[in-house]
Amino acid sequence: MKFNSGRISEHPILIKGANMQFNYQQQPGRTLINRNLIIDDKEPLMTIITPYYNAGKFIRQTANCVFNQTFPYYEWIIVNDGSTNKEDVDVLDLLVQEDSRVKVFHKENGGPGSGRNMAIRESTTGLIVILDADDLIDPTYLECAYFTLQTNPDAQWCYSDSVGFNKAEHLWKYPFITERLKKNNFLLSIAVIRKSALAKVGLYDERVKHAYEDWHLWLKLLKEGMYPVHMNYYGTWYRKSDDGVYGQVNNDEGKYGKAIEFVKEVSKFVDDTIKAIEYPLANNNNFKKPVSWTWDKKAILGDEKCKILMIIPWMTVGGADSYNLDLVANIDKSKFEVSIITTIPSQSEWRQKFEEHVTDIFDLSTFLHVENWCAFIHYFIKSRGIDIVMISNSYYGYYLIPWLRKEFPNISIVDCLHMEEWYWRSGGYARTSGVLGDILDRSYVSTEHLKTLMVEYFKRNETEIKVIKSGVDEKYFDPAIIKAGEIKAEVGISFEEPVVLYLCRMHQQKRPFLMIDIAEELRKRIQNVKFFAVGNGPELGLLKSEVRKREMENTLHFFGTRTDLPKFYKDSDVTLICSIKEGIAVITYESLAMGVPVVSSDVGAQRELIDDTVGCVLPIMQEEEKDFADIHYSEIEILQYVDAIEEILKDKVKYGEMQKECRLKILENHTKTIFINTWQKEFLKLKSGYWKGKREKLNEVFKLIPNLADDYFTIFLEMNLAEFQYSAMSVRLRPIEEFIDKAKNRQVFIWGASNGGKKTLDHLRNANISGTVAFIDNDPNKAGSLFCELPVYSPKVLEELLVEDKKPFVFIGSMYVESIKSSLENIGLKANVDFADCLYIL
Repeated sequence: MKFNSGRISEHPILIKGANMQFNYQQQPGRTLINRNLIIDDKEPLMTIITPYYNAGKFIRQTANCVFNQTFPYYEWIIVNDGSTNKEDVDVLDLLVQEDSRVKVFHKENGGPGSGRNMAIRESTTGLIVILDADDLIDPTYLECAYFTLQTNPDAQWCYSDSVGFNKAEHLWKYPFITERLKKNNFLLSIAVIRKSALAKVGLYDERVKHAYEDWHLWLKLLKEGMYPVHMNYYGTWYRKSDDGVYGQVNNDEGKYGKAIEFVKEVSKFVDDTIKAIEYPLANNNNFKKPVSWTWDKKAILGDEKCKILMIIPWMTVGGADSYNLDLVANIDKSKFEVSIITTIPSQSEWRQKFEEHVTDIFDLSTFLHVENWCAFIHYFIKSRGIDIVMISNSYYGYYLIPWLRKEFPNISIVDCLHMEEWYWRSGGYARTSGVLGDILDRSYVSTEHLKTLMVEYFKRNETEIKVIKSGVDEKYFDPAIIKAGEIKAEVGISFEEPVVLYLCRMHQQKRPFLMIDIAEELRKRIQNVKFFAVGNGPELGLLKSEVRKREMENTLHFFGTRTDLPKFYKDSDVTLICSIKEGIAVITYESLAMGVPVVSSDVGAQRELIDDTVGCVLPIMQEEEKDFADIHYSEIEILQYVDAIEEILKDKVKYGEMQKECRLKILENHTKTIFINTWQKEFLKLKSGYWKGKREKLNEVFKLIPNLADDYFTIFLEMNLAEFQYSAMSVRLRPIEEFIDKAKNRQVFIWGASNGGKKTLDHLRNANISGTVAFIDNDPNKAGSLFCELPVYSPKVLEELLVEDKKPFVFIGSMYVESIKSSLENIGLKANVDFADCLYIL
């Protein structure tokens, strides 16, 4: 049996995580938040244990991570393992003085395992949190771990995905495969383990002072049939260094050999079939009614601030998400405390953006079964003393409203809407808001158009709806402070070439294929015109394929998700919006603030912001409900956009005047200051009980029909099962899209004709690359009968391609990993290649 390094290897057999933009400098613990949480119950529920050896230069940041935890019911035991520097020991005394939950013990040097064991023996709780003195944890890590283990009583430990930082930077997100863990330690030392489980396996083994003691521990737990929970978010940060214990082992052949023998002696007894609980998991609720947990501790947040819980679907790129982000980023933190709960499995590309402004962020799909979400929300409202629950674009949140109103008769419950969607559930969230309007205190909408529709079509009370239009940060989106030409230089085009910006989520709703048609026609008139398509989404693979098919790569440039948006506006001459559905697109505000005219479809409330002084709105020649997914557009509709863009660009004097009007329109009516001040006034009115009378009447009604509120929510969960399963699968398969995009014209293989292979095939077909896909099987003839529409090869084909220096991508079904790995190693040796950037396990 071949063993790899106990720590993160430089060339793992898996590609490291999804290729998302990640800020490795945004480390937890850089500052102490000082939230002054109220802890009325001094009895801890978890014990953090930290072995410590001359780690004074790191412990402050780790301590900040501990003190910043949103779940304050812990004790922190630090064991000084014979530190030789007095200054490093003195730092520990300061921590004890700073917080009474810190306890320090001193012992002679015995290695990390020895230090941890001493801490475990001194602990007073049933949950042990392993945290080294130089590693970091997200502020919500303890809270997520506590409740994931409480709701999975048979699991004995839990861990999260991790961020590597310092010497090397990477995202570490792997599926849990026991057979692979026996040979390669893809886990970190940071975890939460039941004390009873540790006692059963004899704690950490202290026979070898410097070894892979954490890897050894995981295998000992598995040997006893104890499985973990894998929380699907980046909750831990592992500091990469050469002078740490693992660096010492990896760089010393003698220590390395002993450490591997140490692991081998237990790995041979581990059952390969043991599986972890890995989130997100499909909802199999089976008509279970909503429940709540017993939580009798005092709220940890005082009454000094107005406390708002936002229930939203996700934290990804989009107009509604931008609206939410602007709200939490700019609200007065001295007067308002905002928390966020999300309810749809997602990559959460913008999570870090929200984390800059919000401490309490919980993606329920990453650490809880769906049946426990309502209980966590119930607990959260009680544990924080929430004043206002605001729901935006979360179906789960909407259908929970009657139950929340029954359970919390005195809090304010409101919603925030951005558009109606007739193609989806007969109006989308607007329809649901209409139905629940009698229970909501108030509804907020981002356009006058939507308010009119809510009143006239969904029969809402006009006095209970308020318009708060989005605002733009006029100081951030200021053309005077942005250097021109950087994006053009990035793609190698000249400063003089005109650019049309298409910035959105690449989704059917935005009609991106119409954008391609417009680009193709416009370049016939303006030969040097360029289109910048910025954003990700489910249609991105198809769009790129279509652009290649039409040989438009020199005209249309794709950029994926970007954060430097002002640079794109600065280098663009016109912003194009051709959606079939919008409220008011956030990019409309941003574009105008940057002095860039907008050509838009006459959709939603775009007309409220765009007139002929700043661009134009054009009629939609498709019907939303009937033609939503139709990518074939009339010549008349295509040419009207071409004509409009050409008209704006041809007169430079008129264009200059239009640029001035764009900026002026924002400064006069749509700044971020106006937006935030309006929201803050509304929140304070809600907290003061402005609509208390309506709530009191509803309370009497719900006393008569408590079961109806429960069942209303239950039926929704069953109806929403398929959509949740799709979202959960998309999270698991999302990295495939990014790897395929890298592959370009490389051959893509699926090895392992299982359900995972079939799902991957469906995903690849959706990306419109099925022509490059084939299967690999040791018995091609047998496998060919399962997938007769695609070619099936023997593993020999990989060797041939590799010898020709054509690296393929190979997706492997998890159940086939070990049986296939030996074949891959043999092929790699023969072809003299490293497979590290070619493989992905499903």
